[in-house]
Amino acid sequence: MTIVIRMVFALLGALGAVQAAIQTRFPDSYEPSSSRYLVWASVVLGGAAIGWLVAALVGSAFARAIRRVETAATNRSASELVVGGAGLLLGLAVAVLLGFAISPLPYVGRYVLLPLFLVLGYVFAVVGARRARSILRLAGINPARFESAGGGGSDRRVLGGAKLVDTSVIIDGRIADIIATGFVEGELVVPVFVLEELQRVADSSDPQRRARGRRGLEVVHDLRLAKRPLSTPDVDYPELTDVDAKLLKLAQERRLPILTTDYNLNKVARIQNVTVLNVNELANALKPAVLPGETLRVKVIREGKESDQGVGYLNDGTMIVIEGGRKLLGDTVDVEVTSVLQSPSGKMIFTRVAA
Repeated sequence: MTIVIRMVFALLGALGAVQAAIQTRFPDSYEPSSSRYLVWASVVLGGAAIGWLVAALVGSAFARAIRRVETAATNRSASELVVGGAGLLLGLAVAVLLGFAISPLPYVGRYVLLPLFLVLGYVFAVVGARRARSILRLAGINPARFESAGGGGSDRRVLGGAKLVDTSVIIDGRIADIIATGFVEGELVVPVFVLEELQRVADSSDPQRRARGRRGLEVVHDLRLAKRPLSTPDVDYPELTDVDAKLLKLAQERRLPILTTDYNLNKVARIQNVTVLNVNELANALKPAVLPGETLRVKVIREGKESDQGVGYLNDGTMIVIEGGRKLLGDTVDVEVTSVLQSPSGKMIFTRVAA
């Protein structure tokens, strides 16, 4: 892509140099005609060289912008692309009509035309894309026709496309480590209403909630500094007050999976056929398997719920319940695994003191 961008800039530079030479009639001042040919060749090569150098300076930023546009287009449903394109054409048509009235204005008429086209085209395209489903329904068209035409596109987006990020997974903090390993691909989408909830938590009067909110804002800041593709779309649903409900609606509209650690959101999302990537489930899947009869060495940290139980933890945070371990508080002992309880919230290992 870099070479293509540089070639395009070189071509634009050559064309710009030719236009400048034509306007100034600079090469025509040379005699004989053979000298003019050399001057024209120098103008073309010089303009191409300048365009190539400009591309070397801005080419990487230009390539990143193109990739962001490709990612955004890939993660839009077909209905959004179709209605957004129609909105762009409608906005340009309205700008043409307004141009007839504005262009005769003295002094400013011709200078307002370009901003008018840009603003109206952008506004109509964005509004059309965001309200694509409603617009199609008003036209008597079922949006599902467009969305099902991709045939398995949602599975591809889960693997490499954009992902919505929930407040809970940001506060949890492990998402930054997972992303650093490269196991999560694609752009991270943190809607503005999620950032606003983080800010509300960070401004809480409760010291623990305030610390959690500030940690979440730091995680978002670190992701931005890491040059991770991250967008914060300014979307909202005033009719919904719950942030989880807004997140689910946005996930359904854009057909994106949700990154979360929230157990309740996980269940509701799956009921509504929204793909969920649960960090807790990933962590549980990566924990080493422990079988009954195995021996572990663990420190008894605190008392358990039952009268004679003690509780310890493995290095990965897995809770170890030790029968008869209450009297061994503070000691490091060998225990034998009796059973393992796996739940959506985590794994618990039940043991007894080894003989």
